[in-house]
Amino acid sequence: MGSRARHDASRTTPVRTRTCIATRRAAHDSQLLRVVADPAGSNRVLADPTRSLPGRGAWITPTWEAFELAENKRAFARALRMSTPVDLGHVRTYLAEHAGDPHEVRKTEH
Repeated sequence: MGSRARHDASRTTPVRTRTCIATRRAAHDSQLLRVVADPAGSNRVLADPTRSLPGRGAWITPTWEAFELAENKRAFARALRMSTPVDLGHVRTYLAEHAGDPHEVRKTEH
């Protein structure tokens, strides 16, 4: 009985950590958004929240700050090994629906 308990305890699910292409911070994959190069061969980058699209993927923190940082660093093309300029429209649309409006002015208290 004791050995079985040890055996079951050792069968835990491995922690799936990924690194954000913008911030370079490691996080559990449930906290990051997977993006992939369009499997159809175009230069589009697709948001893959269900992690079901085929092909090489990259991971990004799903915030506008991380998106803009990755775009400025050209991290999408580098991480996905794309040689042409990338179309990030699909990822922008996903973030607009899930992370809010990027042009929303945030008030700060002084």
